[in-house]
Amino acid sequence: MNITITIDGTCARIRPCGEIDFNILPPLRAAVDALPPKVTDVQWDLALTPFMDVAGLHLLFTPATSSGPQRRATVTGLRAQPLSLLLMAADVNPTAFDLCRLLPDVPPADLRPATP
Repeated sequence: MNITITIDGTCARIRPCGEIDFNILPPLRAAVDALPPKVTDVQWDLALTPFMDVAGLHLLFTPATSSGPQRRATVTGLRAQPLSLLLMAADVNPTAFDLCRLLPDVPPADLRPATP
């Protein structure tokens, strides 16, 4: 897997190219851990990620175990399957998988129309 990282001030954009599974989770976590302490916002650009399993949920919703700074994570470029996984996880457990935090353009659950 190729991982491209772009840093602009306090923001970092991480763009993995390939599928996200538990074999890829350690290098992705290492990429976050290697960011300079000044980086407070991490944007995951998943435009080149066609598939993500539960490891992607761990990556996006479980804070890093390192003693580094807490960072706000957002996601962009979601393709159909990763988006479907995120929506399913949020439907099953909206408290644990808060898409409003991860996808700032998603309205809070109480403002979304009910699904038929």
